[in-house]
Order: sequence, then structure tokens, then C-alpha cells
Amino acid sequence: MTTRATEVVDEAVRARPAAALRPYVAWYSGYRQRGLAPAVHRGLPSPYLTFILTLDEPLVVARHPDPAQPPGSYPTVLGGLHTSPVLITHEGAQSGVQIAVHPLAARALFGLPAGELAGIDVPAEEVLGRLAPELRERLRAADDWARRFAVLDEALLRAARPSGPVPPEVGWAWRALRRSNGGLPVAELARETGWSARHLQERFRRETGLTPKAAARVIRFDRARHLLAAGSPPRLAELAVRCGYFDQAHLAREFRALAGAAPSAWLAAEGPEEAKFRNVQGGAAGAAAEWEA
Repeated sequence: MTTRATEVVDEAVRARPAAALRPYVAWYSGYRQRGLAPAVHRGLPSPYLTFILTLDEPLVVARHPDPAQPPGSYPTVLGGLHTSPVLITHEGAQSGVQIAVHPLAARALFGLPAGELAGIDVPAEEVLGRLAPELRERLRAADDWARRFAVLDEALLRAARPSGPVPPEVGWAWRALRRSNGGLPVAELARETGWSARHLQERFRRETGLTPKAAARVIRFDRARHLLAAGSPPRLAELAVRCGYFDQAHLAREFRALAGAAPSAWLAAEGPEEAKFRNVQGGAAGAAAEWEA
């Protein structure tokens, strides 16, 4: 007797949220995969909080940014900014929606500053209460990606509310780092805010979860790895210059520190042709440039 081969499913849909939600959320990424070989994926540092609502299988985290946090399985997960890779596994199937949240929007969406989530992953219901599992059930009941994204628009807009102001100096410094692709030194940021470098570092870390210097590293790295994964990537020496590294060796050191692998090794393992993962900054492709504001 013969058995029918497992059908291969490989869906990945990226969409922008409703216009009113864009100050809070950069993009939605829906994914559904079946019939794949088991795989391990690095969830890389990025300038966004990671909010995932799975549809079927839970998200399996083999290693968190903080190695002291034990591995776990998550039907929903909320993760803060981090500077080391998360290791994610699947056994051939995964599905869900990832929501890329601007860190300065954490107060409005989650009722706390992003700094309280720095370097950790938690079940989203620990922060959002019943909203997280209820939203997951609504996504599971929707029958296509457009309807799922519409559910997110409605629910997140309804949930957003002021929850303590973000210091304007921190907001300015974060946006200046994003505009400069991580190129502004801390001393210049401090001078423009009128704060001391030490005070800026403390307030910035409390609000975002990273110091300005660490945020600049993550922003620079995020740009470099997206350029590396583009259809016609530059040579590594050129990539280093374009992204503000001292030289190719500096780029390689930063990749090993933030991705856990050299640039070429990461691209070979998780480049677009591999298509092993569609979530958690997965698949080397990222959001379109105009979505990164």
C-alpha cells in the first residue's frame, strides 16, 4: 500500500497596516508552511518588537536572547529589542502572523515601555491579557490573509491608548538614529537633545530596551543584512562601506555577534532561495524600504 506524500504549502504575505495604525506598526507578515524538512532559524536583532500570533502549531523557541531564559513553545509571543539571535525550530510545519511594532509605540499598544521587554520573549497574554488569545482565535477563524490583517487593524486600533508619554528627547534620538541608519554618534545625539550622554543613555534604554550605541548597532546591522539578502547584493567590502562599518572585518565581527554567524554562512543557511522560514524576520527578505520609517 502506498501513502500519499505530504502536500507542500509555502505561503508568505506581507502587508502594511491601516494608515491610522502605522505610527504603531510597520508591517504584518502572514506565513503558512507545510511539508518542509525540519529546520532551525535565527531570529535576528531588528529595530522592531516582535509580536507573533500563531494559527496552528506553537512557535518553538530553542534559545532566547537571554540564555538564562529556558526554551519554550508559544501560541502567542511578544519579544523586545535584543542584540543576539533567537533560535527557532519547526518540525516541518508552521503558521501565524508576525506584527512588527515600533518600540516607541509599546506604551500605547501594550501599556508599558519597550524597555521592560528588552532581551526577553513572553507569552503575549502576560502583557495583553485576554486580548491576545481572543485575537488569535479571531485570526484562526478568518479564511484568508486579507481578512486576518483586517482583524488586526480593528483590534489593535481599538486597543491603542495613551499610557504615559515617551520623552520627546528619546523620540527624537530614536528617529535620528533611524534616519541616519545608525550613523550618529551618541555625543551628537546628546548635544542635540540638551541632555548629558549618560542621562540620554539611561532614558533611552528605559524606553527602548537598548542604549543609543546598541540601537545604532542593531539599525546598522538590520540594513546590512537586508542589503546582503537583496537580489544583487554588493560585495562584502562595499556593503561594509555603505552601512557605516570601518571595514569588511568590522562587518564580519558584527554579524558574528548579532547573527551568530558570518555573513556568507548566514546567507547560505537562510537566504531567500532556502525559504525555510517565513516568520521572525525569517527568509532573508525584509519589509520594503518605504515601510521602514
